[in-house]
Amino acid sequence: MTVTTPITQDVLTIPRKVEAGERLNLVGLTRDGLREALIAAGTPEKQAKMRTGQLWQWIYQKGVRDFGEMTNLAKAYRAELAEHFTIEIPEIVSRQVSSDGTRKYLVRIAGGHEVETVYIPEESRGTLCISSQVGCTLTCSFCHTGTQRLVRNLTPGEIVGQIMLARDDLGEWPEPGRQPKDEQRLLSNVVLMGMGEPLYNFENVRDAMKIAMDGEGISLSRRRITLSTSGVVPAIARTAEEIGCLLAVSFHATTDEVRDTLVPINKKWNIGELLAALKAYPKLSNSERITFEYVMLDGVNDSDEDARRLVKLIEGIPAKINLIPFNPWPGAPYGRSSNNRIRAFADIVYKAGYASPIRTPRGEDIMAACGQLKSASERAKRARPGAEAAAS
Repeated sequence: MTVTTPITQDVLTIPRKVEAGERLNLVGLTRDGLREALIAAGTPEKQAKMRTGQLWQWIYQKGVRDFGEMTNLAKAYRAELAEHFTIEIPEIVSRQVSSDGTRKYLVRIAGGHEVETVYIPEESRGTLCISSQVGCTLTCSFCHTGTQRLVRNLTPGEIVGQIMLARDDLGEWPEPGRQPKDEQRLLSNVVLMGMGEPLYNFENVRDAMKIAMDGEGISLSRRRITLSTSGVVPAIARTAEEIGCLLAVSFHATTDEVRDTLVPINKKWNIGELLAALKAYPKLSNSERITFEYVMLDGVNDSDEDARRLVKLIEGIPAKINLIPFNPWPGAPYGRSSNNRIRAFADIVYKAGYASPIRTPRGEDIMAACGQLKSASERAKRARPGAEAAAS
């Protein structure tokens, strides 16, 4: 089924409609969608709101996938639910753990497609980097994911399911009898910085994040969620209005000439158009600052002149600059800027009044660092035509 997004793409998305006799997966349905599904399956309309709330807490607050364990529902009603519905999340095909504790999951979704999800533990928080598409259409020249063709959008269930499977692996669901607020939060932050361009899959990303932010479920604050875009300008204001999360922008260059090569979407919406949209974003979403992601490429975008241009360009925008040492991948056409060059660049930005943290590469030994994600099945197909990826 081909679905035309309201931005610019025609992208395949698996529909939510199920065949007669097939059970509907409840994961990924909005509250309204869940209520409507219950009514359609025979739940009295007067009870539907209450039943929606009960199921929501079991699925998203407690992590329960078996209707039989939902003890505040009558046995007969649980049997009816099991007849019509299922609670399923994507499957972990393989799990790799880096020497620094980073976990990379190869995740299989409907149709046998695979995406990658990365959990990054830190002293005071844990961040999950999730994917929004299978592959990517943007072909950013420094990004490994950009070398993989776009297959399709992920559904809301496949997006929020990545959060759920990571919580499974971390053992983070509340223990019976304990409230979620009493549990240590290992997964405290989510970044939409995995495979794909989130704003080319806007509705599905929005619905998934609404589920993640719901206070009676996973309950992540909107300030704990960061959406990263390469610059889909028409959807930026809509992100503020309909999601309201923090925003990061894959900026990476200070001239249109260079950005056209590094981030080809710049040919459609150039730096001037992008910055105009970003200047309105903090006011629309009440967000604190926009994060400008800037990968440091040796001799390409890392000069003192680039640093001065950058601070001039973002003048008037509440911002911080995330400097990202380039993470190499096989066949990459670029090299990483030297530590001295990165520090000199950061110093210029910092003296101009902007926070300029230098991101410490995480998970490089398992190809889990920023810009390195690409499904193992796709790599295997290129290396050995016809071969399937082996789960490690």
